Amino acid sequence: MAGGLMKGASDKKPGAFRTIGELAQDIGRPQHILRYWETRFPQLRPLQRAGGRRYYRAEDVALVRRIDSLLGREGYSIRGVQRLLATEAAPRDGDGASIRRVRDMLAAALDADSR
Repeated sequence: MAGGLMKGASDKKPGAFRTIGELAQDIGRPQHILRYWETRFPQLRPLQRAGGRRYYRAEDVALVRRIDSLLGREGYSIRGVQRLLATEAAPRDGDGASIRRVRDMLAAALDADSR
């Protein structure tokens, strides 16, 4: 790179992959904290290459920032964040019914169209 400076995570496009070092620097936490969070939050699964190098997608970065905010600024415990994320990920009762209705409507439309 020009002048011996390396391109930082802040120079990357918003949807670009981030390494663990870049993300740790962005949020101001050490890398081992991010690795620990991966063991505690099953929703956090960055891509890992053969050498074990982690690559965080945009959705991983957003989740890390949210976890960091909940733990560091909002006072949640690890267990509290786990419960919150699990509750948000759980399907709601009405979701399955509305999906089935749409599927049935599409099936009926396809059936009528094929006649």
